[in-house]
Amino acid sequence: MPDPNGFLRYERQLPKRRPVPVRIRDWREVYPPAGEELIRDQATRCMDCGIPFCHEGCPLGNRIPDWNDLVRTGAWQAAAESLHATNNFPEFTGRLCPAPCEAACVLGISDDPVTIKQVEVEIANHAFELGYVRPQPAPAPTGFKVAVVGSGPAGLAAAQQLARAGHAVTVFERDDRIGGLLRYGIPDFKIEKSVVDARLAQMEAEGVVFQTGVNVGVDITADDLRDRFDAVLLAAGALAGRDTPATPGRGLNGVHLAMDHLVPANRMVAGLQDTTPIDAAGKHVVIIGGGDTGADCLGVAHRQGAANVIQLDQYPLPPEVRAGDLHPWPTWPVILRNYPAHEEGGDRVFGVAVQEFIDDGAGNVHAVRVAEVVVERVDGVRTVTVTPGTERDLRADLVLLAIGFDGTEQQPLLEQFGITRNRRGVLDADATWQTGAEGVFVAGDMHRGASLIVWAIAEGRSAAAAIHDYLGAKGDLPAPVRSSAQPLGV
Repeated sequence: MPDPNGFLRYERQLPKRRPVPVRIRDWREVYPPAGEELIRDQATRCMDCGIPFCHEGCPLGNRIPDWNDLVRTGAWQAAAESLHATNNFPEFTGRLCPAPCEAACVLGISDDPVTIKQVEVEIANHAFELGYVRPQPAPAPTGFKVAVVGSGPAGLAAAQQLARAGHAVTVFERDDRIGGLLRYGIPDFKIEKSVVDARLAQMEAEGVVFQTGVNVGVDITADDLRDRFDAVLLAAGALAGRDTPATPGRGLNGVHLAMDHLVPANRMVAGLQDTTPIDAAGKHVVIIGGGDTGADCLGVAHRQGAANVIQLDQYPLPPEVRAGDLHPWPTWPVILRNYPAHEEGGDRVFGVAVQEFIDDGAGNVHAVRVAEVVVERVDGVRTVTVTPGTERDLRADLVLLAIGFDGTEQQPLLEQFGITRNRRGVLDADATWQTGAEGVFVAGDMHRGASLIVWAIAEGRSAAAAIHDYLGAKGDLPAPVRSSAQPLGV
C-alpha cells in the first residue's frame, strides 16, 4: 500500500541540472543521473488515487501509480516491467515528453504534481544499467512480412510490437541512420544518441531489420512493397516545415527553417560532418516560434557561440500557474514553459509578429522588423491583428523559423499508393488505422500531424495491433486504451 502521507513529507524536487557554464561547452544531456534516494522520495509522493487521472492524461495509459509504488519500495525490476507493459521506449518519453500526465495528477489540484516524468526516466535508466532490458524475440515466426516506412518513435514502436508477435519486420529509413527526428532533429543535450542506439540494439536482437539510405517511393516503389510484404505501415512523420513565403525579405540569406539548422548541427555532434552550413557562432540570432523546436534552436545557438539570441512568440506572455477558469484541472494548461535552454541565456519577446526581414544591401538579413499583435480566435478561426505604431527592428544576422509543421511531405510513394493528403497535410485512416489503400496503414505524425512523442508511440502500438488483426494472426497485441484512429487530446 502506498504511503498516505508521502506528499506531506516530501516536496516536489527535480535533480539539479548541470551548471550552465559547464553544459554549454558540450552537447551532453542537461540532467545528470538522479540519486536513488531522491527518486524514491518523489515516487512516495504518489497517492495511488482511487481514480488516477494521470492515466487519462497519458496517451499510452501508463500504469503510473503502480510503478511509482514499486520504485518507493525499491522494486526496480518490477517497476521496469510495469512501465514497459504500456510504453516501448520510456527512456525516450522520460526525456522528451512534456508530461501531460503531470498536468492531470490529482495532487496538482492543490499542490505540486508528482514528478512522474523524472521517475519514469530513472526507471528506464535503471532497467538498462541493471540488465533488465533484454531482447524478447518471438517464440515462433508467423510467416507474415510487414514493411515500416520511417524510423521515428511511431514506426519503431510498431516494429517492435510486430516483431515480438513473430512477424518479419523491415524498417526503411531514408537517412543514413535509424531514429527519425530522435536522431537528427532533437539535440543531444536533450537525448544523447547512445540512448537511442541501446534500444535499437535490443530491437535488432528481436529480429527487426533496419535498412537505411532507402527513399521509399524512389529506391523502392509501392509495387515492390506489395510484392514483398503482406502489410505496410507508413510512419514517415510530418516534416514539411511551416514557412512564411509572403513575408517581405523571406528570400534573404540568413533566413532558414529550424530543421535546416538542427539537422546539420546534430550530424556534426555525431561526427558525420566537420562543419555546418548554418552556424550561429558570433551572430545575433532571432528565433521565431516559442515552442519545443524554438527552444532546441536556442540551446544549439548557445553551444555554437551565438553573440545574442532573441526568441519571438506571437502569443502574449502566459501565466506561470494554471488559470483555472480557462484551463481547469485536469486539462492541459497554457502556462509559461521554461526549458533548460532559457536559463542558458537569450531573451524572449511575447505578443509580437514579424512584419519584414531587413536587407543589409547585399542580400543578407540584417534585422527583423516586428510589431505588437493581438491574437484572437473567432468562430474557430485564429486572427492576428497588428497594433499600429508598435513596429521596431531587432538586429539579426541569422533568423530561424520554428513555427511548426504543415504535415507530411508530398512524396512519390503516396501517389503510387493512390493516397492523398487531407487539408491538414496528413493522411486519413479508418478505425483500423488503414488508409484508403488496401493493406496500407498509417500512424504517428504522418496521421495526426506534428504532436507529442507519447502520441507517436501510442499510435504505433495501436497500428501494430490493427495490422496483426488484419493479417489474421493469433492472439492480441497490447495497445493503448485510446485505440481510436481519430486525433484526441493534447
